[in-house]
Amino acid sequence: MNKLRLKYLLCVAMVIVAGLVSRKTPAIPLWMGDALWAVMIYLLMRIVFIHTPILKIALYSLAFCFAIEISQLYQAPWINHIRSTLIGHLILGQGFLWSDLVAYTGGVLTVAITESIFSNKANRF
Repeated sequence: MNKLRLKYLLCVAMVIVAGLVSRKTPAIPLWMGDALWAVMIYLLMRIVFIHTPILKIALYSLAFCFAIEISQLYQAPWINHIRSTLIGHLILGQGFLWSDLVAYTGGVLTVAITESIFSNKANRF
């Protein structure tokens, strides 16, 4: 694994910890966990598509996050059973909320803008 991918992987680990802590800390608003989930998705996309421009990674990440959220409108027993498990709940969520789409957008915008500020010019938008 190259150094850059390893850096992104370490960031993923930190975001996961922060997201789990955010769910256990009443002082942190719930939307923060959703924004961090979107940041994690962005970072995972970045690991897979390491040389893809930031804008494309942001769009891929938002599309994935939105697809997961929209899938929550589907409430069949088999998928609800998966959602009732810890890992299913963390990945698939429980119920559709418009506010989650706003949190995902904020998370992805924040990480994409941050990356564009700190990245080299070859990988910007």
